[in-house]
Amino acid sequence: MNRLLKTSLMTLLASLSLSASDLLLTVNGHNITKEDAQTFVAAAVPNANYEMLAPEEREMIKQRLVEKVLFSELAASEGVDKKSEYKQSMEKIRTELLVNLWMKMQLENVIVSNGDAKEFYDKNSDKYMQDAMREARHILLKEEKEAQEIIDILKPLEGKALHDKFIELAKSQSVGPSAANGGALGSFTKEQMVEPFSNATWAMQEGEVSQTPVKTRFGYHVILLEKITKAKPLAYSEVKENIVQTLKQQKFAQKISEVAKELKKNANIVDHTQEETKTIN
Repeated sequence: MNRLLKTSLMTLLASLSLSASDLLLTVNGHNITKEDAQTFVAAAVPNANYEMLAPEEREMIKQRLVEKVLFSELAASEGVDKKSEYKQSMEKIRTELLVNLWMKMQLENVIVSNGDAKEFYDKNSDKYMQDAMREARHILLKEEKEAQEIIDILKPLEGKALHDKFIELAKSQSVGPSAANGGALGSFTKEQMVEPFSNATWAMQEGEVSQTPVKTRFGYHVILLEKITKAKPLAYSEVKENIVQTLKQQKFAQKISEVAKELKKNANIVDHTQEETKTIN
């Protein structure tokens, strides 16, 4: 009776230690939590979120988790956990877990100072660049002749008159989705546009209209280049966290390499794959 009371009390305390919102089920005293459900889901679909699934899908997962607990109890009652195969598998899991947790602890203990990060940034700022950008408008037409006619209309104009006329023609003549916005494309990198369009735009000066129609798979473009933004280093504050993580990984890798070398030096390692068995020091 006392043993039963003690078991019931331990189960109750374990349940109370979990937030009611985290606990999904209790099966023969074994708690199943949302974390268990999320782990189950992620094993099948890495980016899936248990709580975002449809109610029937969540119910199915709960039933699979219930079955998992019941099957594990059945296996234990039949002595599966006493078999050598089970013990060997558990030893492999134990070894992997030990190594993984030790590695995690070593990584957490690696410290990268602000000074180290800033020094790395100063020496490698060219690796942290904001891409060159262009801001442009375009008029998309189906026929080359139509595009050339637009260019001829725009040629005598410059400055505000050119800009305003371009917007007017884009709204009335362009067959592209940006027509309603006067052909505005916003800012873009060279890689974001199809090659003929990017090559033409990158060869132009601010305020210039393309001298000939630019052909792409979409049709013929007349381009007005509004702004050039040159490539420049990103601010330290924007890349600091990335640099800290980079340096942390570098220090971690170096430490693991040094520890491994020292451990091997002091271990008795026999390589049985060699034609002549050798002891590795």
